[in-house]
Amino acid sequence: MTGAARPLDGKVALVTGASSGIGEATAVALAEAGAAVAIGARRTDRLDALSARLRKTGASVLQLELDVTDEAACADAVRRTWEELGGLDVLVNNAGVMLLGTIVGADPEDWRRMLSTNVLGLLYMTHAAIDGMVEQGSGDIVNISSVAGRTARKGAGVYNASKWAVNAFSESLRQEVTGRGVRISLVEPGAVATELTDHITQPEAKAASKEMAANMTPLQADDIARAILYVVIQPPHVAVNEMLVRPTDQER
Repeated sequence: MTGAARPLDGKVALVTGASSGIGEATAVALAEAGAAVAIGARRTDRLDALSARLRKTGASVLQLELDVTDEAACADAVRRTWEELGGLDVLVNNAGVMLLGTIVGADPEDWRRMLSTNVLGLLYMTHAAIDGMVEQGSGDIVNISSVAGRTARKGAGVYNASKWAVNAFSESLRQEVTGRGVRISLVEPGAVATELTDHITQPEAKAASKEMAANMTPLQADDIARAILYVVIQPPHVAVNEMLVRPTDQER
């Protein structure tokens, strides 16, 4: 998008998990739409490259070394965004892990990682941002869930649980703040070609996940970034509460 009519001119966005995949693509899409962007992730080398890419387009960028499982780090990220970019209009809670595997024989450390990142991390970031949005009477919080937040299946039980928690939290918060001008939205991707499957620790689960992806044409990160952009550029009286985006050939 070029010219003076970009829909997010003057807005400030913060994207977690911005070092790759959906987060990286979303930061690019929001910047192209005119937003100043704060990009947060643990892998600072990846953020260096993304920052350079965005700045070449003239975007204002704030780079944040951010582990969302650290409550103090989440509060600091929001504080720095306000102080250095001048506000916060859009928060995209994208950071997450997908450690698929059976419950029988599981390593509970995988469960702790998923719940700490997918649930507590999202809660910490939302807690840090929501008061400022309510006070200014506007803002968007976009929570990245999953089709796994709607449909439970064997081999994904705790991942399902983490994403169902995101969906329930989002709807409760939506009811709490929608009358005060703040929009809470869920974007629920199906199968997306990202690095998430590389982190699965159960060999059988990793193989099954890769086989599933090989039998369809998965979404790309840019597809989800466009969905997120659609959500946040709606006029103030329009709230897109929930968006499920699956590959055309994904059955469930």
